[in-house]
Amino acid sequence: MPIKIDKKLPAVDILRSENIFVMDDERAEHQDIRPLNILILNLMPQKTVTETQLLRHLANTPLQLRIEFLYMTSHTFKTTHTDYMETFYKNFDEIKGRYFDGLIVTGAPVEHLPFEAVDYWEEFRQVIDWSKSHVYSTLHIYWGAQAALYVRYGIAKHQMNRKLSGIYSQSTPEKPNLLFRGFDDEYAAPHSRYTEVLKEDILNKSNLEILACGEEVGVSVAASRVD
Repeated sequence: MPIKIDKKLPAVDILRSENIFVMDDERAEHQDIRPLNILILNLMPQKTVTETQLLRHLANTPLQLRIEFLYMTSHTFKTTHTDYMETFYKNFDEIKGRYFDGLIVTGAPVEHLPFEAVDYWEEFRQVIDWSKSHVYSTLHIYWGAQAALYVRYGIAKHQMNRKLSGIYSQSTPEKPNLLFRGFDDEYAAPHSRYTEVLKEDILNKSNLEILACGEEVGVSVAASRVD
């Protein structure tokens, strides 16, 4: 199914060259379909690269999605012009009164810093707190996941002895979550990070569960429990 995004977004040309169906809002208005509204907080420096990677996967579903991007105004971008952000992204003030079906929070190349030392930390905290009441479901990736665990559950990240980089084996529990439907009990996945969240810290939270872990990688995927 198509994804609905700004037709002037540079990632659109890349996606269309890969035969991925992208629909702009003008065309979408003529379809009597209620799309899922997805907000992406893109914290990565190479915006177009990350946009394309995420949109490529989101387009590979039977759902129709309307995608919007969010940025942190308290951060000065070194690799992306401010005009680009103001044209294709929303700031928090512009979206905080709205509700979304989903929020995706990317990683960020700041894991060497304490959370509180990140220049947009307070704004990030605002978004995470806001998402509890304004977003149905959230997906956090790499640093975005560690930061959300810290904000929502007080779980700290820990420096590893060496960088974890490569493809590693990991497994799902005996009764895997629906998120892993179709996965083998053991599967391989890429990792590239200097920090980790300890397994025991997750297990000590009754409202969290581990969905995937590995001997070398530790906790790979965790989620809040759904009653």
